[in-house]
Amino acid sequence: MADTDALREHIESDPYCATLGIDLVDFEPGLARTELEVTEDLTNFHGTPHGGAVYSLADAAFAAASNSHGETAVALETNISYLEAVDVGDVLTATAEETHVAGRTAEYEVIVTDEADDRIATFRGRVYILG
Repeated sequence: MADTDALREHIESDPYCATLGIDLVDFEPGLARTELEVTEDLTNFHGTPHGGAVYSLADAAFAAASNSHGETAVALETNISYLEAVDVGDVLTATAEETHVAGRTAEYEVIVTDEADDRIATFRGRVYILG
């Protein structure tokens, strides 16, 4: 079992998440929570928040949760369903939870919510655990 504080620090050093403004706010084995304030920089050519920003927030929580046991886990597949639009200024939270482990693979569900705790998106992902 890896040192949770060192593992958290390693995950928090992700340069892509830093560029987008994604913060790791909760981290424990099999669970992670990330947050992102939607800024003007994260809008698309329509002037609305880019779906890729929402996806990246969910993916960051997925990556943190799936690597939270101290073994390297890499994505095999992911998908996302966008349920509601968001606005610039909204703070979004993605909560990733381990839902199934079988041998060297595991599955995670990530729920993205807004400040009112309304569901914005549902993300599912599977990983291969390298060990």
